[in-house]
Amino acid sequence: MKRIFLTGVSGFIGAALACVTHEKGFIIRGGVRSKSDSIPSFVEQIAVGNIIPSTNWQMGLDGSDIVIHLAARVHIMQDTAKNPLSEFRRINTEATLNLARQAVASNVKRFIYLSSIKVNGELTSHGVPFTPDDDCVPTDPYGLSKYEAEQGLLALAQQTGMEVVIIRPPLVYGPGVKANFASMMKWMDKPVLLPFSAIYNQRSLVALDNLVSFISLCADREKSPLAVNQVFLISDGEDVSTTQLLRKVRQALHLQSPSGTKARLVPVPVSIMTFFAKLLGKGDMVNRLFGSLQVDSSKASELLGWEPVITMDEQLAKITKDIQR
Repeated sequence: MKRIFLTGVSGFIGAALACVTHEKGFIIRGGVRSKSDSIPSFVEQIAVGNIIPSTNWQMGLDGSDIVIHLAARVHIMQDTAKNPLSEFRRINTEATLNLARQAVASNVKRFIYLSSIKVNGELTSHGVPFTPDDDCVPTDPYGLSKYEAEQGLLALAQQTGMEVVIIRPPLVYGPGVKANFASMMKWMDKPVLLPFSAIYNQRSLVALDNLVSFISLCADREKSPLAVNQVFLISDGEDVSTTQLLRKVRQALHLQSPSGTKARLVPVPVSIMTFFAKLLGKGDMVNRLFGSLQVDSSKASELLGWEPVITMDEQLAKITKDIQR
């Protein structure tokens, strides 16, 4: 049996990925800060402490065929670090490359790195999606640290022969999602008026089930030989405006709780909302709500034959079932 060493095994993506790869017959080792009863018993937990540039990963790497590196210092809206770039680089760049070098020494065959679409940038022109071959223009410390890790991994692959696969997802949503997407779901489940029915941007998202499906395909070297040293952008393949997304969420909530009163969307010009958001110091929110960010995920299909396993409506229905249990 093939062995996967998975970092971030207790996280939103890692927990789902561990289950899927286990079902496919992989033996799963999970790199954890400390052992936990909340992690499934089929995962062999390897306690490594905090992830820093000098972390010793050897116990998890010895005998492992594949490394899937999900753990990271994530994007923080109001970062309190004195030097955010230095902190992002320490964890996302230096610690990642430390893990990769140790993986080479342990004869790991393939290193799968979950990067971020922020490596490409923050916004796209309408109808002009990001592609894997674009010039990268990360605009914040998080995106830059991910880009630098990618470059280091690809260089290491050329020097050593270890296979590297880089995946840049946009916003990931699914059961257990946190942060802004969870807040949006809660607001749409309230009887309130929201001024978002006239937004005509286009955004790509990726369902948790789709992302996990693609990562697990890349973990199978026999089924994905053409993934070697490639960068992939991955999405559901059905871009939506903010208005369309909110309506889909509202519909999913109605299907699970048809008697409840949900939020209503009313039209307010984007220019007015943008003015007041910037006045209140919420400029970042303007990009997320009103800007376009589209990705071209056709490379995954053309090179590996991958197709989404779930639609956006189906994934939203799974989230609402999870919320309303």
